Amino acid sequence: MKMTLMQHFAELRRRILWVALIFILAFCFGWVVAPNVEVFLTAPLLNAWDDASLLYTGITDGLMIQFSLATMIALIITVPVFLWHVWAYIAPGLHKNEKQFLVPIFLISPLLFVIGAAFAFYVLFPFAFKFFLEINESANFPVVLLPAVTGYLAFAIGMLKVFGIAFQMPLVLVGLNRIGVLSRKTAIQSRKYVIVLIFIMAAVLTPPDVISQILLALPMLLLFELSILFMKKDS
Repeated sequence: MKMTLMQHFAELRRRILWVALIFILAFCFGWVVAPNVEVFLTAPLLNAWDDASLLYTGITDGLMIQFSLATMIALIITVPVFLWHVWAYIAPGLHKNEKQFLVPIFLISPLLFVIGAAFAFYVLFPFAFKFFLEINESANFPVVLLPAVTGYLAFAIGMLKVFGIAFQMPLVLVGLNRIGVLSRKTAIQSRKYVIVLIFIMAAVLTPPDVISQILLALPMLLLFELSILFMKKDS
């Protein structure tokens, strides 16, 4: 059944209000659990050396960190709800082949983001923090390491985002292949250029140490090869 323009606006308004309500409720939940999330996010650094301490540099740091983490938690909870409402709103007007193309994107993209963030948290962080601590401890004079909580959380959350976005590469490449923009043959022939580009991106997006760069570049290379496997063979 066709809807009038006003009915479309009413439907859109209803869905926006639902998303806004979910965000507010998720923010309240995030505010309650933010201290636990802060403990979780700082654990990789605090576990990396004995007698670890982090520093609040301002009297409002605790409040601002809790607000930022509550907002981040609210966004994490709300984004899947938002995507579902977007899908529910546009799906009736899509053709069958368009639905078959978009459904995997809506399902796989969040999963790849979570995998990328988890890889950064559980694999990259322990190696990177150990490397940074060894560099600091090798100084030829007494060193007291007191990282600022705000600086550390900005770094940690930033790296989680970088890896989550980087792990979207298979979805982008396979999507370009499915719509006819990128052929499998072209992707294979471009392999050597892609390798160079990936290492350049890893050098730009990660801290200036070889370990972090390699730990981003290697999974991206693997994901590129997996992308080729899922591309349609050239006719």
